[in-house]
Amino acid sequence: MIRTVIVEDDPMVAKINTSYLGKMNGFQLVAAVSTVDEALPIIEKDQVDLILLDIYMPGEDGWSLLSKIRWLGQGIDVIIISAACDKESIQKGLRFGAVDYLIKPFEFERFQTALNSYKEEQSFFDEQEKLSQEELDHLLLHKDQQSVISFELPKGLTRNTLRLIWEKILENGAEVFSTDEMAKQVGISRVSMRKYLFFLADITIIDTEVVYGAVGRPIFKHRIANLDHQLMNKYLNG
Repeated sequence: MIRTVIVEDDPMVAKINTSYLGKMNGFQLVAAVSTVDEALPIIEKDQVDLILLDIYMPGEDGWSLLSKIRWLGQGIDVIIISAACDKESIQKGLRFGAVDYLIKPFEFERFQTALNSYKEEQSFFDEQEKLSQEELDHLLLHKDQQSVISFELPKGLTRNTLRLIWEKILENGAEVFSTDEMAKQVGISRVSMRKYLFFLADITIIDTEVVYGAVGRPIFKHRIANLDHQLMNKYLNG
């Protein structure tokens, strides 16, 4: 069994990743934690093979944990799972030795591909004392083919609607808006709008906070956080 630790500060994402991991044969969840401080004692105490690592968290970030793992010289592999899709972050992750890089949000199929590829690679090395150049080339080339980054939208979201929402957000500028207000501006249901806004929060385009009033349901308030037109174009154009 591949003993795995999930390090993710977003409870919803951590729950999804835990659920996804539970569907994978050959993997055992050691712990799911939300900070580097929680992760370090587990890594030092338990035998851990793989970490599914978020980058941006409160306190020390994922880069710090990755550096400490390498400094300790522990044979732990890391798959980065992050909304950061700029080339600097991706290159930094690969230079630190991450075996794969998943950009949030992603479908189960991409998660499955990453973990199956990792499991196959580990099984291959377990069976071999030495590798020929041909065997190594096949392994590396196969891995490259599996690691293509996708900018597909989550199921149920469409590019046309996302484009309308993005245009309205740009029109609003720095103004704070609620889910209901944006739903009325675009002309879709509040439930549908919530899915799009959660997606935009996942890829760090907007910030979202929950405002609790004296009575009634809490209100989600949003504001633009990242004018990354290049990232949005990737999702809008496929």
